[in-house]
Amino acid sequence: MRLTRRRTALFAALASFSLVAGPASLPLSAQPPASASASGATGRLAPATAAAIDSLYLQMSHFGEPGCAAGVYQNGAITFARGYGFANLTHDVPITPTTRFTTGSVSKQFTAASIALLVRAGRLSLDDDVRKYIPEMNAYPTPVRVRHLVHHTSGLRDFWELVGLAGVRYDDGYTSDDMLAMAARQKGLNFPPGSQYRYSNTGYLAMAVIVQRITGQSLRRFADSAIFKPLGMRETLFLDDHNEIVPGRAMAYSPRGTGWRIDVWNNDIVGQGGVVTTLADLQKWDENFYSGTVGGREFLELMHTTEPLTGGAENRYAFGLTVGTYRGQRLVEHTGSTGGYRAALFRFPELHTSFAMLCNRSTANTTALALRMADVVLRESLGAATARGATAGEEGGRPAAAGAARPQEHAAIIGRYASPELGGAVYEVVAGESGALQLRRPRAEPVPLVPLEGALRYSAGGMLTLVFDKPVRGKAPGFRLDANRVNDIRFDRASP
Repeated sequence: MRLTRRRTALFAALASFSLVAGPASLPLSAQPPASASASGATGRLAPATAAAIDSLYLQMSHFGEPGCAAGVYQNGAITFARGYGFANLTHDVPITPTTRFTTGSVSKQFTAASIALLVRAGRLSLDDDVRKYIPEMNAYPTPVRVRHLVHHTSGLRDFWELVGLAGVRYDDGYTSDDMLAMAARQKGLNFPPGSQYRYSNTGYLAMAVIVQRITGQSLRRFADSAIFKPLGMRETLFLDDHNEIVPGRAMAYSPRGTGWRIDVWNNDIVGQGGVVTTLADLQKWDENFYSGTVGGREFLELMHTTEPLTGGAENRYAFGLTVGTYRGQRLVEHTGSTGGYRAALFRFPELHTSFAMLCNRSTANTTALALRMADVVLRESLGAATARGATAGEEGGRPAAAGAARPQEHAAIIGRYASPELGGAVYEVVAGESGALQLRRPRAEPVPLVPLEGALRYSAGGMLTLVFDKPVRGKAPGFRLDANRVNDIRFDRASP
């Protein structure tokens, strides 16, 4: 791309800022002490350590690239904060440590904290039936309780997965009421509450509704008065109006060909996500896990509480936080993803050190980057590298084993099927030119329908499994669909 003189000059200034500017680029109120140490225990990171972090973001530091703001928090101070890439590609606005970003599921800890504060105040119980506050939800044989929402053990089908399966746009102007209505249409759960862990944005949307119905305040207003203002987080809010102008917020991007396209979801849903913040504000929240300024010690203990599944298996998901270990050190973390935004906050509590990342490019692997930052900064305090499972929200199943072709089943399962649970979305099984089966569904490319082991079981697109009913008069009456975060969505044969 040919650069104008103005752009060339701007890029030169940006490169200097991104690769050299450190904590001094923060507002004066957020600047750490000027002293330096190799470990970063106080003051700023040593130059060699900062340069090693810079190298992790080199790809984002070129002109015309969206990127990240990255920070290191240690012992109550910001010891590293730099911006890499551009917050707005249309207007050539660089990312700085003060740029605001949408954080996706990093928001869940603030939703969970709101619930925890209400529990501590005696205004609700974790054992309350969710229908006490949201009666429009279906009644199930085993009640869904508030604690199940918190720990992702509710069995509620994930509403974003339902949106995708229904073939409607992720970036449409949804409201919480829209998603509640979709949840209310579901006739079943993924599993009995408490018996399994499966990440569910629906559960955290429900928690936001519960906060509103108990307090009479929106989650935005409650969190602002109970969390953000007491901690001095002046740049932080639950954005519940996508038309609102948010000064200093980065636009988000996803790849398109050799360039980028804008990827910002225009919905008004909060609870599962929705928080907009900065590196400096996120550090104030992170430090509260040591000071207990908001909530006190009992609140902090509750926020880190995990509960085993009913069968006794471990569940590491606490209150919007995953509790585990990394290289022998305790690690409390969460990532976030919405549209082209990516975020992460990884805290090593015994070392009083955290790694924060706020990004506006969908290709940013925030988990890998946060852990590589930890490797650089905490190298002398970490043990040997070990295998590590997926972080919260990154879980995915494995494709089932393929079976032999069964052309004798084709005539029974070819046809159109509709699902009331997906708002009447129609899926169609057709025979392709080669005779092999294809699945056609709304707003998606046709995909092969691949036979799996077991009669009338098929895979579509890798992670969808269709189990057809036993044929009646030569035709399957319907099928049940399983996906990553939903099970047993019912489809019934529709008229041709």
